[in-house]
Amino acid sequence: MSLTTSGPRIATGLFLLSTALLASTGTMASVRAEGDVALDTNPSSSFWQDARQVVADRDNFGKPVPGFATEVRSRWTDGNLYFLFMCPYQELYLKPHPVTATETNELWNWDVAEVFIGSDFKNIRRYREFEISPQGEWVDLDIDRSKPHPEDGWLWNSGFQVSARIDPSSKIWYAAMRIPWAAIDSRPPQVGAEFRINLYRSQGPPGNHKWITWQPTMDASFHVPERFGLLKLESK
Repeated sequence: MSLTTSGPRIATGLFLLSTALLASTGTMASVRAEGDVALDTNPSSSFWQDARQVVADRDNFGKPVPGFATEVRSRWTDGNLYFLFMCPYQELYLKPHPVTATETNELWNWDVAEVFIGSDFKNIRRYREFEISPQGEWVDLDIDRSKPHPEDGWLWNSGFQVSARIDPSSKIWYAAMRIPWAAIDSRPPQVGAEFRINLYRSQGPPGNHKWITWQPTMDASFHVPERFGLLKLESK
């Protein structure tokens, strides 16, 4: 009797749990563009007007972070994946003497916008990390969480390009990325393809620092691939 009555209950419970987990995973749409363009940080441009948006406005544990709601848009072409960040700020925390010709290791100690993206749904501990600062500094990392020092992946070079500008009158900084598909996946992009992704910001000086996420990690670290959302390639 216990087997026949508890079995359906367990199955139903697992189904509801699975449904809840799926429902809690955010999905970001990346809209196809006909061809590649010069990097553009103007959200009103024709390129970015056709993109959809998601908003990162929570801390790592899901608590709202008022005043820092960050809009992120994405588009894709046969060759590249694009992102645009619109980042409200109260006080910028910038690295002195910025260098933009080469990557800046440990850029995450300052104000940055970040994309973590992975194409391998079987080994979710492998993914790529892309960062840009308000000053146009950048760093890219090949992350393997099974290694003792995954941060060593900063020596990898993706070939991605960045553009950034600060609008002090509105207290918003803007950042655009163009990432070659070859840096993300060995397969060519196509409509309907999905990737594991999360979006983050590190904002403000020590003592008034904010962590801002799209999909809360429920951990002090951004590096929780189990909490990533999805990026889906769409035609329009």
